[in-house]
Parts: sequence; structure tokens; C-alpha cells
Amino acid sequence: MEYQGKARDTLQRNLTMMTDFYELTMMQGYLRNGLADNIGVFDLFFRKRDDGQIMYAIMAGVEQLCEYIENLHFDEDDIEYLRSQNVFDEEFLTRLASFRFTGEIYAIPEGTPVFPMEPLVRVRAPLFEAQLVETALLTIINHQTLIATKASRVVYSAKGGTVMEFGLRRAQGPDAGNYGARAAVIGGCSSTSNVYTGKMFDVPISGTHAHAWVMSFPDELTAFRAYADTFPNACLLLVDTYDTLRSGVPNAITVFRELREKGIEPRGIRLDSGDLAYLSIEARKMLDEAGFPDTIICASSDLDEYVIQDLLMQGARIDTWGVGTKMITGDGCPALGGVYKLSAEYVDGVEVPKLKKSENPIKVTNPGVKKIYRIFDNETGRALADLITRDHETIDTTQPLEIFDPINTWKRKTITDFHVRELLVPIFIDGKCVYELPTLKEICAYSKKELSAFWDQYRRLNKPHVYKVDLSQELYDLKQELLHRSGK
Repeated sequence: MEYQGKARDTLQRNLTMMTDFYELTMMQGYLRNGLADNIGVFDLFFRKRDDGQIMYAIMAGVEQLCEYIENLHFDEDDIEYLRSQNVFDEEFLTRLASFRFTGEIYAIPEGTPVFPMEPLVRVRAPLFEAQLVETALLTIINHQTLIATKASRVVYSAKGGTVMEFGLRRAQGPDAGNYGARAAVIGGCSSTSNVYTGKMFDVPISGTHAHAWVMSFPDELTAFRAYADTFPNACLLLVDTYDTLRSGVPNAITVFRELREKGIEPRGIRLDSGDLAYLSIEARKMLDEAGFPDTIICASSDLDEYVIQDLLMQGARIDTWGVGTKMITGDGCPALGGVYKLSAEYVDGVEVPKLKKSENPIKVTNPGVKKIYRIFDNETGRALADLITRDHETIDTTQPLEIFDPINTWKRKTITDFHVRELLVPIFIDGKCVYELPTLKEICAYSKKELSAFWDQYRRLNKPHVYKVDLSQELYDLKQELLHRSGK
């Protein structure tokens, strides 16, 4: 029977108080100093990492961003709690009681490959509002983008093999498990073991049985027969409880023959321990010789992109991968490192670009209201570079376009025969959601298509080629002007 329920979570949570304390103290400061209604523009982006773990990322979390913004309001109990802290004055608390988001938000759609320093989310709103949403937007986008990116790396390493998300029991809490599974599917996983995520977002759920099932019966063969009798059309047997090659696979073959006699074809076996390369090669031989060449071999056991890559290099005969702990926790890169920085204010309706200066060049921000163009080669359809420009700039695709490295400016390239696409799209305008949220299936299809536009050298796990993310001449000149001016 097909599930007819809603694909999305119908639980409307008010996360307004999920904010850092200093956001509230700054808001009161803005109000007291007459700045609360000044319009500010903030960029949410991540920086380049030195460890090479994230050279690209997969954007995720926009749907939860929308849910958060649409439910923003302070309940009476929230106001009472803040009053009890003896920090906030009554003028500020009264303002909070009628708080609603009235600004605009632009974001890059979920599933889009993105790169360091690119604004993933752009918020334009009164400082009183824009400051409050910083923490929540960061935790939503940072987490889901991190897990979607890790999943993308794992899926890439599988070289066409199916990857299942198995991480719920090792996630850092229920939300990390539920929304992490959602992000993993955006990153390319075919299914999740998480039933709640499956129900919320209408994605396939998958799983077999544990060692406890086998150990609960008098012997392995009896356990396999019981499972095959219970799930004859989805019979995938875990074969490593006792001895994989001496009992597990032979007993599975016995049960598979019995299924075939009933006119049912078995699904396959799962390996969860031992030398997965050797065991899968030997198991494949045994299954083929027994007349079951179409059965699949699934592997789990603390996998990540590097282990999968190594196993395939060793000739492993594994069709499907169940990846849990190291994907759901973002192992090797525990945080995306996204930040939220003021890039402009408006004074009497006129944009005033802002720049954060630092002794560390990577922490110097890009000023002003910006947008991002992705440049594609017309002949191949491949992505050539991203260009961050000021918001009013346009690109004439009928004319050659020169781009240059914003650090090593002597590195220049002229592009001809190309087309462009803006990456930031409107999500909220005047406090109202104007974005039609795609289903998770639609996001996954979109992401797969977008990734196909990038050459493999940008996605390889070891020393990937650096994708060009450049600044327009006008934005570069503005940044240099502000840097020199700030030094005086």
C-alpha cells in the first residue's frame, strides 16, 4: 500500500529562543542606540579549510530555514524567562512580544555544489531582526550542509555503488539523526535506516537484520530460514555472525535454493566485519558458482569514503554500502565552519559596504551586497568558474569575460562561448516566503544533475583541483579600497 501521508514534518516548532545570548544583548543595544531599524545585510558562508576535507560542499537546510523563519515569535513564557534574567529592560521585552521577521532572505537552493567564501544565504533586514536569526541559520545550514557534503564524498568513492545511510544510533541526538539523514539523502544516499526521516520526507527506508536475530535461534540456518519465511521477497541475510565463509555464506545459499524452489529470487547477503575485500571476493565466487550471480553483496562496518576507495582498489565485490557513524557525524571534519558576517548597511536608502579586516587573510570578508554567477561552457555544459559580483552587476554573455584569482591577480583567464546562472534565489521577501519548496526527491535529482556539471578533478578525495571562485573587477576594487581606507 502506498503511503498517502504528508512528505514533510507537520510539527511546527518554535525555535525562536534557539539563539546565542549575545544576539539578544546586541538587539537591546541596537534598540537603545537607535539602530534597531537600520537595514543591514549579512552573508552566511564558509571559509576554505587547510585540511582539504571540504573543497566543495552540497548546500542543504533551506527547508528547515523556511520553517524556522515562518515560526519566529516570542511566546509569553519566553518573555517571562528573559525578564527573569534581570538583564533586559521593558522597552526591549515589549518589542520582542510583537517580533516578526519582515526582511528578505536569498539562498542557494539545496543540492547545489557550493564553494568557500560564497554567500550561501544572504539576509537583508532591520538589524534587530537580522541579528536574532544568526545562530539558528548557522546551526541549520552548517549541520545539514556538512552531512550532505560528507555523503557526497562517500557516494563518489563508491563509484556507482548504492550507499545507504545507517547513522541514527550514532548521531549526536535525535535532530542530528533525523535531519542528518535528510542531508545524507541530498548528498546522494539512496535510502536511510531512519524510519522517522523516511516518513517525514517520503524517502526509501532500508535495513535487514542484526546479529541478535541469528543468535536468537538454535542455529544460523534456522535463523536464515525464519527470516526468509518472514520476508521472502526481501531476503538479504547477514552472514558474519559465526563464520562468514564456512557457515554464513553456505547457509545463505541453502536458503536461497529453497526460495528459488518456491519461485522467489533472493536479494543477497550482508558483510559486517572482517576483511571486506577478501570476504566479498570469496563470497561472490561462492554465490556465482551456486547459481546466484544476480544476488548483491552489501557491506557495512565503520565505513567512510577512504575505506570504500581502498576496498574497491583491492578488488572488493561489493554492490551496496551501509554507512553510519562516520557519515552522520561528519567524521574527519566535525564542523563546516560557516560564519555570518555583516557586509553592508543602508543609510537613507543608500548601500554602505562593510568589511571585516583581519591579520589572517582568510578572515577578511567580501564587502557589499553580492550575488554569485556560475559560468558554464556552452560546448561541454561543464562548470568553469563562479564569479562573485556586486548585486547590481550583470554579465554580457555575448562578450569575452576575463576572470582573475583574487589573491594571485596575475592568474587570469578569458572565457568565451559560455552561459551563466545566478545561484542565489529569493526565499523571503518582506517577511513572506516566496519560495516553492521542492520535495526531497526533487532536490536529489537536481543535485545529481548539478554535480554532473563538474569535472572529477574537483571531487577527488586526495588533493582535488581547486575550483575557481573569483571576484568581479568592481567587487575586487571595492574590497581593496575599503582595506586601504581601514588602515588609515
